[in-house]
Amino acid sequence: MANLKSTAIKAGKYFRTFYRWVLVSVATGVVCGLVGSAFHLTVDWVTSVRMANPWLIFLLPVGGLVIAAIYRVSKMEGEGTNGIIDSIHDGAKVHIRLVPVIFVSTAITHLVGGSAGREGAALQIGGGIGYRVGRLLKLDDKDMRLVTLCGMSAVFAALFGTPLTATIFALEVISVGILYYSGFIPCLVASVTAYGISRLVGIAPMRYAVALEPLEVIMLIKVCILAVICALVSIVFCVAMHQTERFASAKIKNIYLRAALGGVIVIALTLIVGTDCYNGIGTDTIARALGEGETPGWGFFWKIVFTAITIGFGFKGGEIVPTMFIGAALGCTAGPLLGIPPQFAAAIALVAVFCGAVNCPIASIILSVELFGSGELLYFALACGIAYMLSGYFGLYSSQKIMYSKTRAEFINRYAK
Repeated sequence: MANLKSTAIKAGKYFRTFYRWVLVSVATGVVCGLVGSAFHLTVDWVTSVRMANPWLIFLLPVGGLVIAAIYRVSKMEGEGTNGIIDSIHDGAKVHIRLVPVIFVSTAITHLVGGSAGREGAALQIGGGIGYRVGRLLKLDDKDMRLVTLCGMSAVFAALFGTPLTATIFALEVISVGILYYSGFIPCLVASVTAYGISRLVGIAPMRYAVALEPLEVIMLIKVCILAVICALVSIVFCVAMHQTERFASAKIKNIYLRAALGGVIVIALTLIVGTDCYNGIGTDTIARALGEGETPGWGFFWKIVFTAITIGFGFKGGEIVPTMFIGAALGCTAGPLLGIPPQFAAAIALVAVFCGAVNCPIASIILSVELFGSGELLYFALACGIAYMLSGYFGLYSSQKIMYSKTRAEFINRYAK
C-alpha cells in the first residue's frame, strides 16, 4: 500500500508538471504566434514596397543610420542572437526592449534592400518574449531557460511554418551534442500553437514540390560529393560573416559611419552585379531554384558577400534564409556538373548548407521532411551528416557550444568559431 501511494504521488507530480508546462507553452505560443505573424506580415509588406519602388535601395545608408540610432538610444548595442543563446547557457537577462528594436530594425533593413533573412530576428524576438513570460510567471532559473527556448521555437515556427523543425532546432542549436528532452513538449506545444495562429492569419508555410531521385548507389555517391562541397561553402559563409563583422567594428569605431558605409557598399555591389535578387530576403530566388532549377551564375558567392556586408556593418536581420539561398543556388550550379538534376541538387544543398552553418543535423533532416516531404529521406540524411561532420567547429553563432567532438566520442565543450 505504501509503494502504491508513493507511486501515485510521483505520478501526480509528473502530471502537474505536464499540464503546468502545457499552459505556460500555450500562453507563450499565443503571444509569439501573434508577434511572429505580425513580424512576418511586416517584412512581407516592406519587401513588396521595395520591389515596387527600386529606388529605395539608394536609401540604404540612411536606413543604416536609423538602425544605429535605434540601438544607441535603446542601449541595445551588441545585443543579438548570441545574447539569447547566452541566456540559455548561464541565465543572462534578456531585455524586453530587444523585441521592438529588432522587429523595427529588421523591417528597415528589408525596406531599403539589405541582404538578410528574418529568422535570426525571430530567435531574438521569441527569446525576449519567452523570457518575459517566465519573469511574469515568476519561474525559477532552470524553467526560465526552458521558457526562453519555447519563445525561440514558437516564433521560428510562425515564420517558417515548420513547427517540428523549430522545436528541434531550438533544443539542438544551444549545445551541440546534447538535447534537453525536458524541453521537447514545452517547445513543441509552443511551436504548434504559434504555427496554428500564423495559419489562422493566412500565412502559408514554406513548402516546395521537388521531384526526388529514386534511391540508387550512383546518385548516393554524387550526393555525397555535393555534401562535401556544401560543408566547405558553409565554412566560407560562417567565416565571412564573422570576419566581416570583426573587421568593420575594428576599423570603423563610429557605428553611424560604419552602417552608412555598409549601405554604400551594398549599393555599389548591386550596381556592379546588375541584379537586385541578392537584396532583401531572397525567397523568390529560392523558389525559382527549387521549381525551375535556375539561379544567377555564382549566385551562392554573391549572396555570401551581400549578407556578410549587410550584417557585418550593422544592419539587422537573420542568417538562416541566406543559408538556404546560398545552398539552393549552390545546388543549381554544382548539381548539373555532378550529374544531379538542378532542382533536386538545390533541395539537397539547401538543407546541407543550413546544417553545416548551424550544426544541427537532426533539425536539418526534419527540415527536409517539412519542406520537401519524406520521400527518399536517406539522401537528405546522408548530406546532412556529411555537412555536419566536415564543417568542423565553425558556426553562425559564436555563443553556440559544441559539447561533443564531431569525430570521436569525446567531451570537448568549446564554442563555435
